[in-house]
Amino acid sequence: MKDLPNQIPVFPLSNFIIFPKTTVPLNIFEPRYIEMVNDSMKSNKLIGMIQPKNTNNEEDIPKLHNIGCLGKIISFRETEDNRYLIELKGLIRFKKIKEINTENKYRILEVEYDDFNHDLDNKKKEELKFSDLELIFKDLKSLFEKKGFIINWKALEKQSLDETINALAMASPFSLEEKQVLLESKNLDVRKNKISEILKTYTHDLFNNNTIQ
Repeated sequence: MKDLPNQIPVFPLSNFIIFPKTTVPLNIFEPRYIEMVNDSMKSNKLIGMIQPKNTNNEEDIPKLHNIGCLGKIISFRETEDNRYLIELKGLIRFKKIKEINTENKYRILEVEYDDFNHDLDNKKKEELKFSDLELIFKDLKSLFEKKGFIINWKALEKQSLDETINALAMASPFSLEEKQVLLESKNLDVRKNKISEILKTYTHDLFNNNTIQ
């Protein structure tokens, strides 16, 4: 995809990430984000998803992480109570350069994509086998079940490897900071290893707690 915009509207959503090549549903109801979706639908249908930083003080305008993901609205529906139900498909990660002052109610960032051009490469396949992930999936599955998450594992196994890893990373019960680390991981192999590292801390806690009578 050429001619990516260097200024994009952003949706700062805590504990929520979107990866390239994955699709997520969003329920839009705040007036400023209704306005953002309206403006986006009239132009290029592009919106940036980025996490606010986890700060204790409730700021009016929370600080944002440096890395987010540009998404394209691929489905749009208006409800009877004037909400928007959209599906956003992740395209490419971006790096925040600075925030742009505008008259809009929503926030706009100046961004660059140079570090993440490989996100757009559909031909290149990562050299990872599904068998490499079986142990990670086993640990993830037990973590998801302990936390009460239900995942359709059979459906996941039919997806491509990058879609599977990214879908699990997005849906995982990891913290905001852990999800941000996964988003910023340069490629799939690094992301797989990071998931494994994070899981070790979770499974360690789970099993330690289980041994206490």
